[in-house]
Amino acid sequence: MVESINTSRISGLASGLDTETMVKDLMKAERLPLDKMQQDKTWMTWQRDAYRDVNKMFYDLDQKMLDMKLERTYNSKTTTSTSDAVTATATASASNGTYNIEVAALATSAINVSQNSISGSSKIDPTKALKDQDFAGTNITNSGTFNISFFNEDGTEVQKNISYDPSESLNTVLKRIEADTNNEIRAFYDSQTDKVVLERTKTGDFNKSDQYLGAEIGFDGQSGSSFLTDTLQIKNGQQDASGVWQKVEEGGTNAAFTYNNMLDLESTDNSYTLNGITYNFTNTNVGNPAKVTVNNDVDAGVEKIVAFVNKYNELIEKVNGSLQEERYRDFKPLTDKQKEEMSDKEVELWEEKAKSGLLRSDNILASGLFDMRQNWYAEVDNSSNFDHLSEIGIKTSSDYRDAGKLIVTEDDLRKSLREDPESVYKLFSNDVKGDGRGIINRLEDSMERTMENVEERAGKGTQTLEQYTIGKRLRDLNSRIDSFQDKMIQVEDRYWRQFTQMEKAMQQMNQQSAYLMQQFGG
Repeated sequence: MVESINTSRISGLASGLDTETMVKDLMKAERLPLDKMQQDKTWMTWQRDAYRDVNKMFYDLDQKMLDMKLERTYNSKTTTSTSDAVTATATASASNGTYNIEVAALATSAINVSQNSISGSSKIDPTKALKDQDFAGTNITNSGTFNISFFNEDGTEVQKNISYDPSESLNTVLKRIEADTNNEIRAFYDSQTDKVVLERTKTGDFNKSDQYLGAEIGFDGQSGSSFLTDTLQIKNGQQDASGVWQKVEEGGTNAAFTYNNMLDLESTDNSYTLNGITYNFTNTNVGNPAKVTVNNDVDAGVEKIVAFVNKYNELIEKVNGSLQEERYRDFKPLTDKQKEEMSDKEVELWEEKAKSGLLRSDNILASGLFDMRQNWYAEVDNSSNFDHLSEIGIKTSSDYRDAGKLIVTEDDLRKSLREDPESVYKLFSNDVKGDGRGIINRLEDSMERTMENVEERAGKGTQTLEQYTIGKRLRDLNSRIDSFQDKMIQVEDRYWRQFTQMEKAMQQMNQQSAYLMQQFGG
């Protein structure tokens, strides 16, 4: 609101009139169109925000549709096991039944450790320079390199060349092994045992060759004076009594199990997926196989469908409430001056009335709700046992005040999911065009059209005023307000000039009157 541009004016010296009050009163009348534009701006801003709130509700429901498109929502599986040695999870494609799993061995990761303590006469400090340490083997006085290998799942060797410098610490070199092998090999020094540990971070037997005596962590070192074999005392192998070299490394084995007393299988880790069922092994159970049972988890499907329907009903209730909300046209948005004259509670109650009916009878939202209701009612030609919601225990409320809310009969829905989950899935999520399109996909199509129309009218937070309809109106209104404010300054100046001229004229008249009185009196 435009205030007086000069609050230091002194008025009424000649006339005795309260000119400043008179100007303010005159400006109140002049400012009425400006107040109206400010109120219109506030109203449009409220309406824009109300549209965006509705779009947020549509978006939240749209996110829940992702689960409703998945087969596992309608055909969830539950698994039980008679043994802690084996647990399982099942996908929607898994067949119901009982499966015997006997675990003969667990998968292990390969590990190799220093054969002897690596310190000499004094304990090494792994954080200090190699050249300052007393190793039991050779002390490090020169830079050098060594090769170390691991094997991919296809058995391919991946060799890395690791460098070291006398000025570096042992910890630095060991961390370099981890970094250069992309954490395929873990390396660290244990102070208590005074030994270095090398181990694979993955379980399983990947080295199918005789290279490195079949070790998973490969390096050229059964003997010699390399950094690994001599300084760190880590060997690839040692000779037995007959002089044959044997692998020193431990672990690096596959899990081995028997499926249904017939099929022997191996896995590089302690899990295996077969026919949609993933078995996880925590222990061996030779002689006492675990019985894993897979069944439909009907309750989970019912819970997800009911949760979605409740979310849909909540949206219907709120949007329909906005469409029917009473608009109180006598309660205009308050100006700043009006707010100053009212208490906080009075302002709150007033604005509650003023904000009512922001979206009353809105054509975009009314059309969107109609389309969504039609999507639920329409038949779905999907070549399955169900082509209408009513056949699985979901129908629309008969109360017109509910505006198309859905009612779920859980017993009927549970029976449908138990007997034919595939048909329920097709009824909801059949992803085709035309009459066979699933209800959820139809609903999403309608919602997306409505959201696009709302966004075209009210925009979103990242858009400028020029990018949506209400924004353009706000931009034009802002321009009109600015122009009108400039005009108010000119009008106020004009009033002050007029009163100033009146004061001057009255001053001259007073002076003339005083002169005449003086002459007559004389």
